[in-house]
Amino acid sequence: MNRRTFLGGAAAALAGSAPLAAAHPKLEIGVTDWNLGLTGKVEAVALARKLGFEGVQISLGRKIENNQLPLASAEVQARYLEAAKTQGVALVSTCLDILHTNYLKNDPLGRKWVADSIPITKKLNAKVILLPFFGKGALSTPAEMDYVGDVLRELGPEAEKAGVVLALENTISAPDNMRIMDRSRSKSVLVYYDIGNSTNGGFDIAKEIRLLGKKRICQLHFKDNPHYLGEGKIDMVAVLHAIADIEYRGYAVLETDSPSKAIEADMKRNHTYVKRLMSQNGM
Repeated sequence: MNRRTFLGGAAAALAGSAPLAAAHPKLEIGVTDWNLGLTGKVEAVALARKLGFEGVQISLGRKIENNQLPLASAEVQARYLEAAKTQGVALVSTCLDILHTNYLKNDPLGRKWVADSIPITKKLNAKVILLPFFGKGALSTPAEMDYVGDVLRELGPEAEKAGVVLALENTISAPDNMRIMDRSRSKSVLVYYDIGNSTNGGFDIAKEIRLLGKKRICQLHFKDNPHYLGEGKIDMVAVLHAIADIEYRGYAVLETDSPSKAIEADMKRNHTYVKRLMSQNGM
């Protein structure tokens, strides 16, 4: 270490908000296809690349045809794989949107769709399936949480074999999510941690991230809707410090609204903000 490096590090340590060590694992930034206005459309891959994102999360669709999810089509899967290869953008995860209709907490069809999504996600070379629990499908009682844990206990071995994670995204606390994960008894059942949802639920997100740790969080959503990131109520620096503290490796996916209705400009603005903040904090 030369004198200049030493003095720079000392000055940072004396400052009130010292940057994170550069040795922390790299955080990569992705984007949801639905926030790009391209839900379930392969064009989202090229747009993600155009805006500078490293990955894209894709919806598996809600329009069921022939008792199959839209992306069950081998032809559609091939188009996504070709787009990802051509654009150099990873397909980082899928979202089982149909669970907004067939709730996993009480609808047998929900279980079927989770089972069907596993081979689809594997073929897309994605590693994570987001399982949403919102609206009428939100988890509100211990019995509902236990039921979901039991369903995922049945599906866990299939996910493990495929090398795919079944990711819980919901409005409940970190301890309640841990209850479901423990009940599932599967290393393939983890949390998709959404900082916006948890903030709206009144939870301390930095504390929850540290509580869950890197072994329980498979992917994150960044949002502070309806605001631009950094202009709402979420302390993004605190979020990045918590992520660094647990040595999380992987993607933070932007699920941000478009306040100006100019999707590309607004998404680019949020992306630039996160990247700048990461650089300022040594990530």
